[in-house]
Amino acid sequence: MNSFLYGENSLTVAIAMDLALGKLKGELGKASILKINNCEAAVRKIVQSNKTVYGINTGFGPLCDTLISEADTGKLQHNLLMSHAVGVGNPIEPILSKLMLITKVQALAQGFSGVSLEVIQRIIWHIEQDVLPIVPEKGSVGASGDLAPLAHLFLPLIGLGEVLDKGVRKPAADFLQQYGLEPLQLKAKEGLGLINGTQFILAHAVLAVQQMEQLLNVADVVGAMSLDAYMGSAAPFKAALHSLRPYEGTQLVAKRLRTILEGSQIVQSHHDCDRVQDPYSLRCMPQVHGASRNAWHHLAELVTIELNSVTDNPIVLSEEESISGGNFHGQPLALPLDYATFAAAEIGNISDRRSFLLIEGKFGLPKLLIRDSGLNSGFMIPQYTAAALVTENKTLCFPASADSIPTSLGQEDHVSMGSISGRKLLQVLNNIRYILAIELLYAAQGLDLRRPLTSSSVLEKVHLLVRQKVSFLESDRVLNTDILNLYNLIQEEEFLELCV
Repeated sequence: MNSFLYGENSLTVAIAMDLALGKLKGELGKASILKINNCEAAVRKIVQSNKTVYGINTGFGPLCDTLISEADTGKLQHNLLMSHAVGVGNPIEPILSKLMLITKVQALAQGFSGVSLEVIQRIIWHIEQDVLPIVPEKGSVGASGDLAPLAHLFLPLIGLGEVLDKGVRKPAADFLQQYGLEPLQLKAKEGLGLINGTQFILAHAVLAVQQMEQLLNVADVVGAMSLDAYMGSAAPFKAALHSLRPYEGTQLVAKRLRTILEGSQIVQSHHDCDRVQDPYSLRCMPQVHGASRNAWHHLAELVTIELNSVTDNPIVLSEEESISGGNFHGQPLALPLDYATFAAAEIGNISDRRSFLLIEGKFGLPKLLIRDSGLNSGFMIPQYTAAALVTENKTLCFPASADSIPTSLGQEDHVSMGSISGRKLLQVLNNIRYILAIELLYAAQGLDLRRPLTSSSVLEKVHLLVRQKVSFLESDRVLNTDILNLYNLIQEEEFLELCV
């Protein structure tokens, strides 16, 4: 695919990320332009007919019964963006702002929102020029759309708010002057079409789907390295066992572990040993990692639906028919985001347990993975950090979607809080990177202590990458640099490709 047609082609997580990273160009095709123009014309006719339609010629929320004159419909939309920009906290990451823009264009380009071609083209300009609005992280309740974040996202269209222009933060008025652009004059329905929608939740979900898949792959590889360092058994990964309980995720992880460990001299060296079975954190990797993969898969399916949905309100079908509904409600994503958060946290829980096993000093490994322990603390303390991160993740597992606080004077009496669900999932995933980095630090040390035996081809390649960043531990040194180096390593493309 050389280019992506907004509103016509099907958007996926991979395509959304390629658009956000500049690997793919998005544009409007003839079919979408026709639908956009037809819908805008329908809105104009509704305004001229004096037919009462929510958000076009009425106030918003509890003011839905307040009629607005035709002359004031533009001012109504301008005021809407200003009044709803009430977000607080740190700015979201630029990649999230860009994903919000991309997913909003995909929704608007389907031609049911009444937003003009001029406005949509300006949003595409922001994407292509990498001029990204500053959006505070907090303030959305995840229903009525992500109102506050989306209002901040689109303030620059009317010359307000701030942007990040090539990494430099500046007022919107400055960037408009710099690029010779004029603030847009919003028309009927346009402000509402911009801020009604789930794009804040969705952007977090898109990024989470990509990151969680990567970390699930890393967890399988790092877990396999720990098993080999521990001289654990590969028998629990046999296909015959998992065919008797054929969950998709479980079977996939078991197959991956068999492939990752294939050809390991360490596995073969203790084939006839008298150990009966390993602890659960090694033996049950297919079941635990696999269950998390099932949760990831469910989230990915629902995110794909949301990426190609129209989530604002009202939906304009024609000049005769518009529907005030609830497509802006974030519940369809809030629930699976919370579920995915639990599933992701479990990857960290079981990783920490494997790290603990490696420093116990059993089955030929020295206590704390260092030969001269006592004088040296070795790898005692990184597991403390992993334990702290595991518990922090547990505190982030309270489901935001279990709560609802009425807003808008009771008009919006049930909300999803899905924006919080999305933010928490990304926090958990970032903690898991550190937890897996610590396990990788331990597992690489363990493999070195098994020499001259070698592991599998895959794991030896992984071990080589680790040793390019972190040296074998002979005596105590400051280890937080090692952890950070491996945290960065597991995000590098070369490492991630080995883990696929």
